[in-house]
Amino acid sequence: MSAPADQPPPPFDTGAGPCLSVVAPCYNEEEVLPEFHRRVTTVCQGIPGGYELVLVDDGSTDRTWSILQTLAEHDPRVVAVKLARNHGQALALAAGLSACRGQRVLIIDADLQDPPELLPEMMRLMDGGADVVYGQRRRRAGENPLKIWGASVFYRLLNWLADWPVPPDTGDFRLISRRVLELLQAMPEPRRFTRGMISWLGFRQVALPFDRAPRHGGQTKWPLRKRRRLAWEAIISCSTWPLRLPWRLGAVLGIVGLVLVVSAVAISGSGGSAPWFLGLLAAIALVGAAQFFVLGLLGEYLQRIHEQTRGRPLFVIETICRQAADTAAMYRQKPPPDTRSSDAATQ
Repeated sequence: MSAPADQPPPPFDTGAGPCLSVVAPCYNEEEVLPEFHRRVTTVCQGIPGGYELVLVDDGSTDRTWSILQTLAEHDPRVVAVKLARNHGQALALAAGLSACRGQRVLIIDADLQDPPELLPEMMRLMDGGADVVYGQRRRRAGENPLKIWGASVFYRLLNWLADWPVPPDTGDFRLISRRVLELLQAMPEPRRFTRGMISWLGFRQVALPFDRAPRHGGQTKWPLRKRRRLAWEAIISCSTWPLRLPWRLGAVLGIVGLVLVVSAVAISGSGGSAPWFLGLLAAIALVGAAQFFVLGLLGEYLQRIHEQTRGRPLFVIETICRQAADTAAMYRQKPPPDTRSSDAATQ
């Protein structure tokens, strides 16, 4: 019988790969890579079962790739991956995840705002049975207060719109188990909001609060234009609410139209003369409601097409408990009846 769902995952199969993979997308990070490598190496040296550091160059225009090559030449645990062009952080991360072999995977940015020194605590929480341990930001040092406020509003709006819970104040910084990685890799979506996809999988996910540090060096790779695009991708990836919006608008316009019609009838019934524009507004509202209801119907079909083209599994099974049965031994002890003799007797 398999282990209950609340017990820790089984021990690592160290023969299939290292215990840990650290995966970090890199874009124009020449100023921080040496320090990032030093700190990650210091943290990972004591991990039993070994580790690897997968660094993905996402089409950098500075010396990032040459530094990665040098690190790979001098450190056999470094795996340097170069993309043919800049694909963006999400797809660069997907490329790194496809190349890693660890039984556990730490996803982290190379700018050192997310401290790799939290890894031992993350490993301890995963030893306790978690499949995902994600860093949750308490404070964000060195960032514009307006940006911090905008991020806080965004995460709460996303959690309100999303079809499943998405933890607020989190990035991609997290430790995931191998089975979560394999399920994540089975989602072939080209537009990826990784933290939302991992949240969709479920399993036991545990928060680890921390204070985010300022960048160690270089410039931020997330200007307002990219943050706005990320917010839109997050809403589209995690929510079908926009497709249902026409239903709500149609309902509001329908109620407004009916109120106007009732008002016009009431005024006429009391002997008064309803304003000429009241009937016109009622007609416009009712026609608009009918149009939005039709759009809502189309949205329902589009929603189903959207879900189908995502290619996600229909469901995720965490564990199965069943009594082990040796079918061959069962038949040796009690062979099935010989139906040939009964067939011969009836002929």
